Amino acid sequence: MIDCNHSEKIALVTGASRGLGAALAEELASDYHVVAVARTTGGLEELDDRIQAKGGAATLAPMDITNPDAMAQLCRSIFDRWGKVDLWAHTAIHGAPLTPTGHIDPKDWDRSVKINLEATGRLIPFIAPLLGEHGHAIFFDDPRDGEKFFGSYGSTKSAQIALARSWQAETVKIGPKVSILSPRPMPTGLRARFYPGEDREPLSSSRDEAIRLWAEIQT
Repeated sequence: MIDCNHSEKIALVTGASRGLGAALAEELASDYHVVAVARTTGGLEELDDRIQAKGGAATLAPMDITNPDAMAQLCRSIFDRWGKVDLWAHTAIHGAPLTPTGHIDPKDWDRSVKINLEATGRLIPFIAPLLGEHGHAIFFDDPRDGEKFFGSYGSTKSAQIALARSWQAETVKIGPKVSILSPRPMPTGLRARFYPGEDREPLSSSRDEAIRLWAEIQT
């Protein structure tokens, strides 16, 4: 028998196993039961250990967001157990290797489109009913469109945010609330792929950014 608790606040974090997603999930766990979604089981288990050490609770969902059947089943399970999502933070992203546009690898291109754009386009209709009028969806901008060598990442990330902005404009009066935040540069694996050899000392830690962005969300 499913234990339903519709009064518990639920935060869904897609891309929760590392970087900003993991740090934000850990920060949210002080106020929410976190449903953490990512492909990397080990990263999710480490996140769960940190959340439990702080007295929080999480439900781990080691899934690929590009699998629509898995995502539909996850949303159905969330509905059956809690009936809602109060907060959705979408941090999942694919950063293809930098390359001249004329040399983009087809596999890197396909993966960028599937994760950064197609999955977002499927997830919004799945999650919107769970958010209802009063929920809050959060996306994270990283404008690289038009920059040299960022063809795969820049174009698909820009398209993702364009989709989020359309949803934001459509829901101003009817909800859910849709926010698009701009994280500061962080020493993540994604950034290291783009800027190998960069001095990481001046960058904001993922934890500090999670704290700052969570404070921004609450204002």
